[in-house]
Amino acid sequence: MEAKDYLKDIQDIKQMMSQSTQFISLSGLSGILAGIYALVGAYFVNGLIERNKYDVIIIEGYTFKMILLTAAAVLFLSLLTAYLMTIRKAKKVGEQVWNPTSKRLLINFCIPLVTGGIFAILLLRQEVYGLIAPITLIFYGLACVNASKYTLRDVRYLGITEIILGLIAVEFSGYGLYFWVLGFGICHIVYGAVMHFKYDRN
Repeated sequence: MEAKDYLKDIQDIKQMMSQSTQFISLSGLSGILAGIYALVGAYFVNGLIERNKYDVIIIEGYTFKMILLTAAAVLFLSLLTAYLMTIRKAKKVGEQVWNPTSKRLLINFCIPLVTGGIFAILLLRQEVYGLIAPITLIFYGLACVNASKYTLRDVRYLGITEIILGLIAVEFSGYGLYFWVLGFGICHIVYGAVMHFKYDRN
């Protein structure tokens, strides 16, 4: 009887240590919705490009501004959805949203992401448009890998996938929108679904 109690105590201690070093309240559904937002945004951007395919797209032009606005809207909706669903899941599992682990997760995620964002803006200023899609995919992937130490391991695999897609996109720089669809759309839906059925339904 005592041996069983000791084993249970050890399991409880291991679970507490895991919870203290990993933020487990990420929602798979938020990943699925982020992927859907990305697909809708890509469809809208593709329509803009098709309607203006005989025009040169410049930074000061209407088409480019609408593309940026669409990207900003997708990013905002994705972050808002992730935040709201994380709060909901954290309450369900009895975890605080803002704790030392979630703060480390956010910091480690933001450092590569912000660096990549600044790099992309600098490329835009230099009119190096062909590398925007690869750069955003690669740095987003690095952000996921960097943050995965403090959350579910599946985030690491998502990050590695994004990095690989970004590197391939360098070779096919004229197909940036398609790689965005793959990376930010389909990959988010697939990994979000895996995380949902693996963790959220338990």
